Amino acid sequence: MELNNLPTFYTLVMRALAKLPARIAFKQDGAQLSYLQVRALIAGKQAVFRAHGFARGTRIAFLSENRPEPWCANVAAQGLGIATTWLHPLSALDLHVEQLAELGAVALVIDTDAFVARARELADRVPGLTIFSVGGTTVGLDLVSLADESRDVPALDIAMPGDIVNLSLTGGTTGRSKIVMKSGASVSMQSIILSGELGMPTCPNYLALAPISHVSGQLILPTLMRGGTIHLARKFDADSFVEIVEREGINATLMVPTMVYRLLDAAPDRTALRSLELIAYAGSVISPDRLGQAMDLVGPVFAQIYAQAECTPIAILSKEHHDRNDPASLQACGTPVSTVQVAIASQAGEYESDPGKIGEICVRGPAVTAGYLDNPAETDAALADDWLHTGDIGFIDAFGRLSIVDRKKDMIVTGGSNVYPREVEDLLNSHPDVSSCAVIGVPHDSWGEAVHAVIVLRPDRKLPAEALQHYVRDRKGPLYAPKTVDIVDSLPLTAVGKIDKQALRAPFWEGRARNVA
Repeated sequence: MELNNLPTFYTLVMRALAKLPARIAFKQDGAQLSYLQVRALIAGKQAVFRAHGFARGTRIAFLSENRPEPWCANVAAQGLGIATTWLHPLSALDLHVEQLAELGAVALVIDTDAFVARARELADRVPGLTIFSVGGTTVGLDLVSLADESRDVPALDIAMPGDIVNLSLTGGTTGRSKIVMKSGASVSMQSIILSGELGMPTCPNYLALAPISHVSGQLILPTLMRGGTIHLARKFDADSFVEIVEREGINATLMVPTMVYRLLDAAPDRTALRSLELIAYAGSVISPDRLGQAMDLVGPVFAQIYAQAECTPIAILSKEHHDRNDPASLQACGTPVSTVQVAIASQAGEYESDPGKIGEICVRGPAVTAGYLDNPAETDAALADDWLHTGDIGFIDAFGRLSIVDRKKDMIVTGGSNVYPREVEDLLNSHPDVSSCAVIGVPHDSWGEAVHAVIVLRPDRKLPAEALQHYVRDRKGPLYAPKTVDIVDSLPLTAVGKIDKQALRAPFWEGRARNVA
């Protein structure tokens, strides 16, 4: 019913920009854009899309580092009911070609300062694709110049709340990516909840570190809704992060756990970080020990967002619920946000919320995906019994907090017993010489799978692999102790900053009929 419709994401963006036209919306590399200028950029880019005949239901892809122009183009397209997709910056050419075909994309907006070679390759490989470039080198059509010519054309808000306007590629950490469909109302709901429940500063001075095409971008609209400014970083570097925070008085940011670990390893001066009021963290499970160390460094400013492409957010662990003296609180991923129902699926097919029961976390609510594009089998499995099945194994505690034990597909079955990698990872991350780690199952002739650990040590630390094996065995027993350990300089990451366990598993399972990835 239209009477009960939510506003779309586009509506919320344009409303926020209209309220405070003189405020600064974006800052990057010494340049800045006001709220009024961003509205004009959105209107101009929308006029370009309309001139090319792109109408409701068509699809446009984006490939960019952090910069304001593609974000504005994304908003412009959604206002016309066009579905938008952000390609992974680290994906191979063949995968980009494949994804553009699966999406049925009519156009690609690409950052040629970062991806000029890829722009030319895609122009050759995907016939009929209209390419708009944003950057110093023009490949295809210069979107910035075309939009500037149309900057006085009024913007249109013609998308319906039920229009599918966001097609997001899943992280691909457990296999081939799927294309998640989200409506305009669903995308706006996530911004409303994050603005109201995350604990953002009254007027955020937000530093976007991770790609805004993914998790970091979820806080752009909440920042604008509060009259704040978004500072765009192209890449994360611990020293540069500290310098920007101190120079710009940054009071909010979002990190994936690997960034938190690298910040800790850099051992910054805590006084340089004193302006921070919120560090949200998301993307993957964080080590409780390293989280505690981060709280000791920066203070009680951390808040966790538990989410996935299929539903954002699911739960938030607020700053107030991070208790340094309560280890269970640092292992939790939060209490369900006000717009979702959460249940634990039992093996008997029941959905319960009794404290302590371990099973798959399932979710209902208005921000849940409409399904996977052109993939009815995966859609039916993910939304079985009218619940979103997250693939995360966890439990609800006596305080109503969700805790994740592990990813369902990451579980290691060794000698008939189940080992959840997170238990081993948390223990290894508590070792004073360990910076970060990943635990996976590798093939074993006798046990089916064996526990294997890949370890990154802290700077200037040296430690034999056997010491880490004993560290786990002494504290959890031989079942959990890694049978093999690799000590490496760095762990492979996905485009959104998660540890890429699929890449770690691949060499061990190559040529085998069964791959537990």
